[in-house]
Formats: sequence, C-alpha cells, structure tokens
Amino acid sequence: FPPAVFPLSCVVQNYSWGKVGLESEVAKLVASGDPLVQIQPDQPYAELWMGTHPRGDALIRDNRIPQKTLGQWISDNTACLGAKVKDAFQGQLPFLFKVLSVNTALSVQAHPNKELAAKLHAQFPEHYPDANHKPEMAIALTPFEGMCGFRPVEEIVSFLQNVPELRALIGEVAAEQLERSGSDDPRGVSAALRVCFTRLMKSEKKFFVDQLNMLVRRISQEAAEGKDTSGSNGDLLLRLHSQYPGDIGCFTIYFLNLVRLEPGEAMFLGANEPHAYLHGDCVEIMACSDNTVRAGLTPKFIDVLTLCEMLNYTPAPSSSKIFPAAQSQLDPNVYLYDPPVPDFTIMRIEIPASIKLYLISAMDSASILLVIQGTAVGTSTAAASEMSLHRGSVLFISANESISLHLSSPDSRACCLL
Repeated sequence: FPPAVFPLSCVVQNYSWGKVGLESEVAKLVASGDPLVQIQPDQPYAELWMGTHPRGDALIRDNRIPQKTLGQWISDNTACLGAKVKDAFQGQLPFLFKVLSVNTALSVQAHPNKELAAKLHAQFPEHYPDANHKPEMAIALTPFEGMCGFRPVEEIVSFLQNVPELRALIGEVAAEQLERSGSDDPRGVSAALRVCFTRLMKSEKKFFVDQLNMLVRRISQEAAEGKDTSGSNGDLLLRLHSQYPGDIGCFTIYFLNLVRLEPGEAMFLGANEPHAYLHGDCVEIMACSDNTVRAGLTPKFIDVLTLCEMLNYTPAPSSSKIFPAAQSQLDPNVYLYDPPVPDFTIMRIEIPASIKLYLISAMDSASILLVIQGTAVGTSTAAASEMSLHRGSVLFISANESISLHLSSPDSRACCLL
C-alpha cells in the first residue's frame, strides 16, 4: 500500500501586511519545521497555506510517493477524503488551512454566499476566481485583534454624535433615521444601517479625504493635550490612518465591532459578514475559495456596490462574535470548533505532560495536522516510517487512519482539520 499519512512542506505568502522576519509566527513555524529554510529578516511572512489551493498546493515530503503535491496525490487517491467528503465535494479537499501573521490591517471585506459567488464569478472572473462560498474561522495563537460584524446601534449612534466628520459624510437625514430606529423594529434598524453604511462607503473621494484629514488633525491635537479620545475611537483611527492614509476604510471603525481574541479563542465569519483583521497571529480555516469582496484598507480592487448590497446588516455586540470551543466528550484533551457549515471543523489537541503515548483517532474524513509546540515521534500503519514531529510540522492524514504519538516533551498542541 502507498503511504496514506505523510509530512507536507507548505507554501508561504509574503503579502506586505505580514509580520516581518522572526516576529512572524508563520516564519517561526516554517523555520522550526524545516531547519534548512533561511528566514529573511526584512521580508514579511504573512500566510502559511496548508492545503491544495492552486496558488499554494503543499509539497509532499516523502520520496516514496511519486506525486509531488498534495493536490495531485488527492486527485489520484480520492478515497483518502472519506466517502462522505469525496461525494459531497466532488473529490476535492473542501478546506484550506492557514496560519496568518498580521502586522498591518487587512482590507475591510466580506465573502459571498454560494449563490452570489456563482453570479460574481460568471460576471467578473478576473476579480472573483471561483464559484464557491468562503466561510472562515480564525483561532488566535497570540492576542489577536479584528473587526467583525456591525456594532450595536447605540454604539454607532454615539459615534455619530461624537464624530462630526463621520456625520458629515453620512448626512443628517440618514443619521437621524438611524437615531430614530427603535430596537422593536429590527428590519427598520437594518434598513437604516444599510443606508448609513452605503452613504459612507460611496462618499465622494475628495470629500471623505478632507473629512478624514480634519478628523485625524482633531484627534491628534486632543491626544497631544492629554484628552480622552475614546469617544472618537481615537487610538484605532490614528493607527489605521498611519497604515492607509486617506482610505475610506478608516471610517469603518465606527460601524464594525472591535473583537479581541486571547490565544485559543475563535471568531467565525459566515457569508456576508463584514470583517477586517487588524493585528496578531492566528490559524485560519476556510472553504477552498479565493472570493473576497473588498471596500477599504487596501490597494487592491474594491467593489463598494457589491459589498454594500451583500452585507448582513444585523447589529450585535462584539462578545457575540467569539465562537466557543467545546471540549470533546470522548477525549478531554480535544477542543472542537465546529461552525454551522459542512466544509470544515477544527480540533485543538492539548496533550498534558503526564501523557507519554497519545492516539490521534481515525476520522471519516481527511485532515491536516499542524504542530504548534512540543515534540513527538509519530507512527501509523499507513505511514512509510516513523515521523519525527516538532513545532511547525504539518501532516496529511487520510480518512480512517490513526497516528500514535510518542511524546518526548510536555505540551504538543495541534490543530487538526476534519
């Protein structure tokens, strides 16, 4: 039998927003995963891609396997996905697993649902490269900050009253409509919110740049005088403006929740949920798609009309955006992040120092294992030989295969995808 469990060498993306050199968790994982890799101290290491996406198909590190990449191997061995996944996802690995190291903000964006993705792909294939939806989930590895979903209306109204530059862009009529919308009429609230956000995003360039410059000057001056600028979300505004001067995305901080995740905490981003990652390191899992509708904090193509049309305008507090992990009832060392989509689940496995032998159980679908810390020797009836595992190791595990870990150091922690 050919090996069905094997190590991978994964593709790094050097996007400009990534953390630089060994400040990046991506770089640290890559360096410890492969001692031959030279980390460039001035190069950004933004994303590590673990999967079969054509822009980053993982290489197989096992010279007994004739196929060079995971994508080629899976297409020749589709049974490895497990019967259910193979049928449901047409013989393709349904997810892309990543590590992200974010230094400067990523664009304000949302991902389309399947229906809209198919339409956008048919109309504008150069901007929307596939017809799939792209739900995603981020789990913090270090303290992580992002914006996600619309704030409760009272917070937005408070900013409209404290930030005259914001009110000027939205206009008095729309601002008053939001102020008058009552919590007893959620559809009215969503409609008013849609009008306000769309007016902001469609403001005339010269007008919003002038208002943004006025706002930045005012907040810088207040901060210099030692005043509290939190009523205008001053710290975040100055930070984003220094990263993307003159960008309309700077104003989205008054509409979107600021979500702070501690290591191990997660946020799930369903279709049409506006979001932007701001800073920190996380693992991210998504449906295998590259469809992103952007509208600010980016030099890339922006599609304001599509974004404003598609968004979910339901306000909710930032605490509601944190997605809980459930401790497995079968194994207390496993924490499950199981979002309401069929494309993926994440397991976080934390093995205490007292355990010297641990079995990673077989599942009815293929998975990818990433070792975050610790060392172990892995054995499997489906592997060609023993596998030495340490921080940064990545393994592909076919469906219905298990691995025994012989642990040599305290806490090996793995994120493993079903």
